[in-house]
Amino acid sequence: MVFTESLKKNYQFRFVYNKGHSRANRLLVMYVLANGTELNRLGICVSKKVGKSVIRSRVARLIRESYRLNENKFRGGYDIVIIARASCAEAQFVQVESALLHLTKKQDLNR
Repeated sequence: MVFTESLKKNYQFRFVYNKGHSRANRLLVMYVLANGTELNRLGICVSKKVGKSVIRSRVARLIRESYRLNENKFRGGYDIVIIARASCAEAQFVQVESALLHLTKKQDLNR
């Protein structure tokens, strides 16, 4: 991910949850908060409600890859937290990518 760093610390996630704006669809929830820099910072959260560790890892990889392939469509300067819902466990890549792009439009993050 060329234009993106990762959110890693719990306090970073909490700050975006508390101060950011959320939008949701059937598969994903997206929190967005302006960070005052040129880069985006991405955090992915997949809870145990989604499934066991193999399923959770697969869902996180699908989200990360769909973001990476469409990274040039996102405006810079935002902290983005993407939360996978339980229905995401059975989803294919195309469905996850479509859900991510749908939330991007709802959050007005398109270039």
